[in-house]
Amino acid sequence: MQMVFLIFAALFGLLGNVFGAFGTHALKTKLTPTMLAAYQTGVQYQFCHALALLFVGVLLFHIHNRWLNLSGLAFIFGIVLFSGSLYLLSISGIKWIGIITPIGGLSFILGWAFLLMAIIQFKG
Repeated sequence: MQMVFLIFAALFGLLGNVFGAFGTHALKTKLTPTMLAAYQTGVQYQFCHALALLFVGVLLFHIHNRWLNLSGLAFIFGIVLFSGSLYLLSISGIKWIGIITPIGGLSFILGWAFLLMAIIQFKG
């Protein structure tokens, strides 16, 4: 799982940069201020959790337990569901997509809780 997490961290970081630039340059005049703010929130959370996922991948060099693996998976699902739903909502305007966002937020919370459990259980 370590390489999977490291690859996803790099991919999400790369895409966060691309999406951020796209939002700043291409969407700034096309979206309402509210929708642009939602889009930018997706980018911000994607970057933050891509770094968290990178940290999990690096920690796997030293800590091997199920909590750490669950943390990485939760961060991946969180980025896809939270940031992805905000991107789709802001670009498409389809309001029902917003019901997915809190599930992604919960995944982020679980990712941090699982990371905490992994560190607490570490006997290094």
